Amino acid sequence: MVLNNIEKLLEKYENGETSLKEEQQLKHYFTQGTVAPHLEMYKPMFAYFLVNKQERFTKDVPLTSIIKRGKRNFNYKWISVAAVAVLMLGFYFGKSLIIDDLGTYDDPQLAFNDFSKSMEMISVKFNKGASTVSYLNEVNKGASTLGYLNEIENATSIIFKN
Repeated sequence: MVLNNIEKLLEKYENGETSLKEEQQLKHYFTQGTVAPHLEMYKPMFAYFLVNKQERFTKDVPLTSIIKRGKRNFNYKWISVAAVAVLMLGFYFGKSLIIDDLGTYDDPQLAFNDFSKSMEMISVKFNKGASTVSYLNEVNKGASTLGYLNEIENATSIIFKN
């Protein structure tokens, strides 16, 4: 009877439905010397839980890091002030270096030649992309052959209606 109870508790434990009292019963059963042979595989797990429960943290927590943390905040404040100053200088000197070249052409022939080169490059890239999509025609051919299935369906509906 105890073994059946332990097996039911193990099933509940694996499903995550046990209470703390039921888990204590399982721990007590698996830490004692006699365990059923088919439940031996659970014994190391519950033994680990028992050992793990007895572990304690014994290291000292240094309080000097709190003092250092205050100095870090102080340094971060000055770093942020320096970053703002660098950004402001960058905006001030950056505006004077901007050239107002909008890419316009004075010579119409030169503009036409550049435009032709651009359109030719776009055409080559577009044709390359369009050639990779040519397999869609095969899909359309396959879809058209599926029309025969509609004819078969119509024929069978005529046969079974009569």
